[in-house]
Amino acid sequence: MDTNKSEINLTSPNQGAQNPLALLRSVCCRTAVALCVVACVHAARGQEQDWKQIHSLPLHNFTPQVPKRVEFPNGMVLMLQEDHELPLIRGEVLIRGGSRDEPADKIGLVQMFGQVWRTGGTKNKTGDQLDDYLEARAAKVESGGGRDSTSLSWDCLTDNFDYVFKLFLEVLREPEFRIEKIALAKNQLNTGISRRNDSPSQIAFREVTKLVYGSDSPYARVPEYVTVAAVGREDLMKWHQSHVAPNNIILGVVGDFDSSAMEEKLRKTFAAWPKGPTVPKREDSFKEPKPGTYFVPKDDVTASLVQMVDLGTTKDNPDFYAIEVFNEFFGGSFSSRLFSNIRSKKGLAYAVSGGVGTDYDHPGTVRLFMGTKSGTTVAAIEAFNEELDALKTKPALPEALTKAKDSILNSFIFRFDSKEKVLRERMTYEKYGYPADFLERYRAGIEKVTQADVERVAQKYIHKDKLTLLVVGKASDFDRPLSTLGPVTTIDITIPEPPAKKSSPNAPAP
Repeated sequence: MDTNKSEINLTSPNQGAQNPLALLRSVCCRTAVALCVVACVHAARGQEQDWKQIHSLPLHNFTPQVPKRVEFPNGMVLMLQEDHELPLIRGEVLIRGGSRDEPADKIGLVQMFGQVWRTGGTKNKTGDQLDDYLEARAAKVESGGGRDSTSLSWDCLTDNFDYVFKLFLEVLREPEFRIEKIALAKNQLNTGISRRNDSPSQIAFREVTKLVYGSDSPYARVPEYVTVAAVGREDLMKWHQSHVAPNNIILGVVGDFDSSAMEEKLRKTFAAWPKGPTVPKREDSFKEPKPGTYFVPKDDVTASLVQMVDLGTTKDNPDFYAIEVFNEFFGGSFSSRLFSNIRSKKGLAYAVSGGVGTDYDHPGTVRLFMGTKSGTTVAAIEAFNEELDALKTKPALPEALTKAKDSILNSFIFRFDSKEKVLRERMTYEKYGYPADFLERYRAGIEKVTQADVERVAQKYIHKDKLTLLVVGKASDFDRPLSTLGPVTTIDITIPEPPAKKSSPNAPAP
């Protein structure tokens, strides 16, 4: 009897469990749970294939608002883009002529000009007085100097436009380039020169640019103490007189304004401005860099920076869109071949990328870049060579190229998700003489790229035997000597002394 009670209690220790209906419910619940688990397992297995049946929806048409373009008889081009989302008006003038046009014995002139143009003030106000005036109105006027252009811009509230624009015109037309601000700019340039070998990445990109274009090329030159010292106030004034003219200017304005009213105001302001000297179009010649292995010793690092480079091409090349897809597939993202194989699978790099560089009016750079720990330097370079060989033996699979194209197109819209970004892009096309609808052509160009196009550009622009190799790192920590890869040329990056030190060892540095 005790045994029977024990059996009953094992089945259900509660009195209610002796109810057949309760027992049936318990069994059904357990069965239902078991069936759900089985169903989930089967569903999960089915999903392994089901996700492949999901097709992405077609992208919406890309129709950015086109800025209004106006050209005055004096050659000045206006581009006006209304945007009433915020009560702001921003404007920028791009002026043709930059550091690539400065004299070889005065490298740094344009960089200095770009700074002192604003900080040096105007005939009526010092740079410090400009700061106070603009700060009180939550506005700014800024200047800068680049490789192929200089710029002057303003940013202000709509209500303050007339005041800020008047000040902008003073800076544009009547800069003073005060001596004390020139001295400050020189000091900052010289400080940059003195510290330019602190950063391995700065060394690598500077020296590899010299290898691609030549050390004397206007695209590779860097300021030195002697060239900075050679620049005087008269040089800045002369640059302004020879470049800041309406026929060299593109003015873009975006913000809360009426285009017709703004055009009329700017026409009254600029249309009577007489033409000045025209900045001549550059006719540069380029030759392929000399292949070889180059080394920059840097003993205070634990990692090596590796670059393999060659001369690239331009954006108006018919192969541009195929190159864009190739770059994304080969080394342009976390899912690219270089990243997946060298970093993720082999663990030989903390950063890796590569592709064919393009620029607007001169060839870009074919560049394979990698950061690796010192002890895997040569192994990482060999991994690069393996990937270059694989471009011929293991071309991209169709799904990889589809993924690359989708990645480009899906991210493309975020590069131009504001009217201001579209305006700046249009101004760039204007500056380099590209078609006004070059932006709208991009999507269609990417979509038309085929696998044969990608394979063709890979063979056309990537040549392992023509690549120049540069390594920055600590040779004693390498896994093997660089010489195992071939003859090595060591690059001397010693900074030339300032002129004062050459003439008088006891004289202070400028």
